[in-house]
Amino acid sequence: MTDNKMALSAVMPSPDQDIELRELPLPELEEGSALLKVELSEVCGTDVHLQRGKLAGVPYPIIPGHVSVGVLEKIHGQIFDVHGEPFHEGDRVTFLDVHETCHQCWHCMVAKASTRCPHRKVYGITYGVEDGLTGGWSEYIYIKPGVHCIRLDGVSSETYMAGGCSLPTAIHAVERADIAFGDTVLILGSGPVGLSAVAFANLRGASTILCIGAPTDRLKHAKLMGASDTLDFTKHTESDRLDWVRSITHGRGADVTIECTGAPQAVSQAMRFARDAGRVVIVGQYTDHGEVPFNPHLDLNKKHLDVRGCWGSDYSHFHRAIDMLRTERGQALWSTIKLDRYTLSQANDALSAVAEARAIKAIIVPSSANSD
Repeated sequence: MTDNKMALSAVMPSPDQDIELRELPLPELEEGSALLKVELSEVCGTDVHLQRGKLAGVPYPIIPGHVSVGVLEKIHGQIFDVHGEPFHEGDRVTFLDVHETCHQCWHCMVAKASTRCPHRKVYGITYGVEDGLTGGWSEYIYIKPGVHCIRLDGVSSETYMAGGCSLPTAIHAVERADIAFGDTVLILGSGPVGLSAVAFANLRGASTILCIGAPTDRLKHAKLMGASDTLDFTKHTESDRLDWVRSITHGRGADVTIECTGAPQAVSQAMRFARDAGRVVIVGQYTDHGEVPFNPHLDLNKKHLDVRGCWGSDYSHFHRAIDMLRTERGQALWSTIKLDRYTLSQANDALSAVAEARAIKAIIVPSSANSD
């Protein structure tokens, strides 16, 4: 066990290496900073990509875990929420993992695309061990000055973590898709982002929501989240899948297709499965898995498609996601997702479970016995 000046942390030393347990020093708090005692932290597909070295600019070694819940154990000075209300020691909170967005550069001020700010940093991804306790797979996280926290009053830690980083990502994608009442929406992918996209498409007013994904247990969850019908892509060819979508949409294709798979070939499929003059949003391509062919005439231009990329999320998506979880309907939707719990010493097992799609949602519980 650690003493009161150290924190036990699960560290990813470099790509293609196992997670290591290390004791790291607690920080000296700056004015306007805090120390968060971690209750739960997410294990997601991004962490698998990090271990495989698929993301550029990662300052290994790092403490993974970019979405976490915990209790503010110590605050130096004062920190406030967006309403101007001060936080207090003992508050149960989560925080926006994106930090240091400048709100002064061309992307922030002119393009209004803060997710492309070149100065933005992300806990558990672009902060390393040299930056301190900046990942959730640890007993404590250092809440740097300027990090945006939100109280979780009215939302259980488990319900929030059932959505985790998929919540703001899916909200962003659904907004980019401009889903209208009565739309038929096709979601490609049944991982956490796909499941949350199903739920938000449902809440947005889509009348028919289709989901193509795998394995079977995830497709069952897609129906619990609001999918009208599902299809296992591992058991059907692309032609079969196209026929299935068209059979449900009077031969036209989906009004909106949202790609949440991470597989590059799903991008061209998303265009083929959409109707003429439909809308396509690509949100699953967070890492570079290579190039795939598509026909610019047949797949895009002749169809008169509106194709939009969707990168990350900002504070507005994060804030509104938690507001949705405070509603009865939001809680009912995301409480259907089962959490598989792992200790810090089981972090490698958690990564394997996510990589092999054995867990819909895996979380690290740092307070469990980790060094027995």
